[in-house]
Amino acid sequence: MTPHTTPHPYDAALAADEKFFSSLVTADAVSLISLLTEDFILVSVMDGAKIPKSQLVAAVGSGQLKFSSIDPQGDPTVRVYGTAAIVSNDTVMRGEFGGQSWETKSRYTHVFVEQGGKWKMASAQGTPLP
Repeated sequence: MTPHTTPHPYDAALAADEKFFSSLVTADAVSLISLLTEDFILVSVMDGAKIPKSQLVAAVGSGQLKFSSIDPQGDPTVRVYGTAAIVSNDTVMRGEFGGQSWETKSRYTHVFVEQGGKWKMASAQGTPLP
C-alpha cells in the first residue's frame, strides 16, 4: 500500500498556476470555475480594468476572449506563506478579444489561497513589458 502524500505547497501552487494557463488556452470554463475563488479579481494587463471571476469565465467560455498561447519565460518565483502563495513570472500571450488579435509580453503576479484542501487563485495582475 502506497502512503497518501500531500504535495508540498510550493508544488501545489505551481501546479495551480499551470492549470490556470492551460484552462485559458483550452477555454475550459468549468476548470476556471473550480480554480478561482468566488471573490477572484483579475487586473487586466491590457488596461488595468478589474475583472471579476464571472466576467472572466463568461468571456473565455463564450469565445469572446481566446488565448492561442501563453508561454512562460524563465523559471517562476513561488513564495509560500502558510495557506497563501504568490507566483510570479514573465509570459508572452497571444489571442483574440472580440475578433481582434493581440499579443503581449507581461510580468504577472498570481495570488493563491488554500481553500477546502485545494489551492485556488484569488487574484491575478499583469504588467506589460516593453
